[in-house]
Amino acid sequence: MLAAERRNQIMEALRRDERVLVGPLAEQFDVSEETIRRDLANLEQLGLAVKCYGGATLADNRNAPPFKVRKKLNVEEKKTVASLIAQMVDDGDFLMLDDSSTSYFVLRALHGKKGLTIVTNSIEVILELSSLHESWKVISTGGNLDQDVFCFFGRQAEETIRSFHVDKAILSCTGVDLSGQFTEAGIENANIKQAMMASARETILAMDSHKFDKTAFLSVGSVRQLSAIVTNADPGPRWREFLAEQGVRLVF
Repeated sequence: MLAAERRNQIMEALRRDERVLVGPLAEQFDVSEETIRRDLANLEQLGLAVKCYGGATLADNRNAPPFKVRKKLNVEEKKTVASLIAQMVDDGDFLMLDDSSTSYFVLRALHGKKGLTIVTNSIEVILELSSLHESWKVISTGGNLDQDVFCFFGRQAEETIRSFHVDKAILSCTGVDLSGQFTEAGIENANIKQAMMASARETILAMDSHKFDKTAFLSVGSVRQLSAIVTNADPGPRWREFLAEQGVRLVF
């Protein structure tokens, strides 16, 4: 197993349990405890974990990690979600894509669609579009550049978004819980997503399955505002029942 894959699995365990121990991880992955300590040190350096005696805890981040970090986490799950969303997009659609790493994979899955118009605050999405050689119209929101997250935020970006009316907004989030709210870590990120929702005929929430039953700092909106939640695995009967009650389509 590659180190990156092992660290992704450690991150999944941290998100699930909020703490991991060196000994059990070394046994699980059949590597030395020193190898696990290096993995945890790497995750701490990226701001994703905090080392403690015997292991590590999940970092309490109020802001999203850098894009280059997020793009490498849970890649297979994001590809699964992206593939499902591509089936929900029609030729000629007007779309909004947020600055999430999931949007990057959604964009790649849309390869072959014709006549799309895409509004985004993500520089990474814009750069990826330039390499796909698709005949799509691309509109950048502009605004204040966040060099870590690699996207635009602020009033100018929000006003640009609100000036358009699109078919679908495709967004991600930090977490969603059974109170009926989906949440984000940072206020600027939440504001951008709210503007996109207000400008879209329907909103699709794209998320890894580990984000169910998670709550972040700020509410983005109500689950009832969504037309669909697309994820990589069945979240279980409790969530299936809840989303059916809310009138939200669950796709996995």
